[in-house]
This record gives sequence, structure tokens and C-alpha cells, in this order.
Amino acid sequence: MKKKIVIAGGTGFIGQYFEKKFVDSGYEVIMISRNPQHINWRNHARIVEALEGSEMLINLAGKTVNCRYNEKNKKEIMQSRTETTELLGHALSVCSTPPPLWINSSTATIYRHAEDRPMTERDGEIGSGFSVDVAKAWEASLFAFDLPKTRKVALRIAIVLGKDGGVMEPYMNLVRFGLGGVQGTGSQMFSWVHIEDVYRIVLFLKKNEQLQGVFNCSAPYPITNRELMAQLRSTMNRKFGLPSPKWMLKIGAVIIRTETELILKSRWVVPDRLEKEGFQFKYETIDKALQQIIQ
Repeated sequence: MKKKIVIAGGTGFIGQYFEKKFVDSGYEVIMISRNPQHINWRNHARIVEALEGSEMLINLAGKTVNCRYNEKNKKEIMQSRTETTELLGHALSVCSTPPPLWINSSTATIYRHAEDRPMTERDGEIGSGFSVDVAKAWEASLFAFDLPKTRKVALRIAIVLGKDGGVMEPYMNLVRFGLGGVQGTGSQMFSWVHIEDVYRIVLFLKKNEQLQGVFNCSAPYPITNRELMAQLRSTMNRKFGLPSPKWMLKIGAVIIRTETELILKSRWVVPDRLEKEGFQFKYETIDKALQQIIQ
């Protein structure tokens, strides 16, 4: 029988990357999503069948946060994370041979706005507000399940950079059109991770069977917004970029139906546990990552 991995909510940028990598490595990849080609979230029996005998469950499900935080969207953002996690937990609890590892995505936004020091898993301070409430509820949904045969990992994922999706295209467009200066004060920290390293972290967690709990999924060298935009301009060979002050970003966010938090919150997150366990990043610095993505 072919070895298999189950990816839930895998139709986005990260899920599609993972699917290709695992298929190329000889796995059967079974997807759970709202896409009619995949197993539907409401089909409990088929979810259980998919999970039986699989090597790993990766849950990436959740409505995009790139939207206005009105009551309807806030409800969908919360429910799309907690309810899918609960559905998977219930399915795992009735499996006779469940996967030995369940990786559930979480977010580095769980930590407070930090311009004073980096946040590790051990001494990071949890923030406040809607996005943090979502992250806390999401992780609580995962760790509420007692699954003696399955290790559980919550991956607090920073902003993922890669060639074919994610946030890179909007940032590159700003630079192309001469708007690649700082956003807000420019002093807010930008914690990021290359998508290839996210995949490699998943393999590392799978291989090291003693690891469970919360892990920060971020590159070891976060940078300020000012440094990010300077590196982007340099890599794209653009000498000049107009800044975007906070008032302008607020107007722009309303027009393109998003929230300024995505740009202005200072996320200073470091992968303390991963590094202590011996994980080595392929793209540890922003210049390496941008060279691969842009050139």
C-alpha cells in the first residue's frame, strides 16, 4: 500500500505547495476541503477512513484574515478554525490506527505587538484583541483532545514567503509602482518564514517523535518593516520608494477591504524550540529568501 498523508484545508498557498512536495516524495495525499474534488468536511465517515493508517494529518483550514473585520467575517474566521479542528479531533478519536502526528496550524499573531524584545514559546507574552482571541481558541480546540496514539503540534506560523502566492505579490507591486518605502513608522518587526522551510519543519517534526506542543514557525532573523522594504527594493533593483504613513494605510485598507493590523502589528517571533532541537533553516535570512523568490 502507498504511504499516505492527509491535508485538511489544503487548497491555499501552503497546502498546494505541500501537496506537490509530498506527491513528488511518493505519498498519496488525501485532501479535506470544501472543494468538490476533495473529501467534504461534513463526510465524517470518509474523513475517518482517510485518517486510518495515514502517517500524518496536517490541518491548514481557515478563512483568510485578509478581509475587513466586520461581525460576519469575524464569526467565519473564528468558526472556520475551531470547528474544523474539532471535526478532525473527533474523527481521530474513533480511528483504530490514527496517524502518529497531527500538525495543526496556528499563528504567530498570538503574541503581543512587540518592538522591545523577541517572543519565544517559553517567555513570549500573549497579546489581546480579535486576532489573538482566534489564535487562543484555535489552539484550545487542538489541545482539548486526549489522543494517546497521536502527537499534537500547534505551529505558530509567521508570514510565509514564496514564489507562487502569499504576501509577496502585493509587496512586489508596491515596489514596482514606486510605493516601496516604509509602511507606518517602519519600526514594526516583520517575522517571516520561507515556504520551503515550513515544509522542512513539518518533516523535522515528523522525524523527531519526541516533539509535541507549541512551536514558533518563523525564520531566526526577523527584520523591521524598514529593512524588509529596503531589501525588496535592492533585490528588485529599485532605488526609490515612497513611504505609506498610517493614515494613508487606513484609507487604503478600507478601499481594498482588509485591515491595517496585517501590516502595522509588530510581530517579533523567533523559533527558539526548533533551533534548540537542532533544526537548521535553508533560508534563515531575508536576502537569501528574496533572492530565491524574485530571481
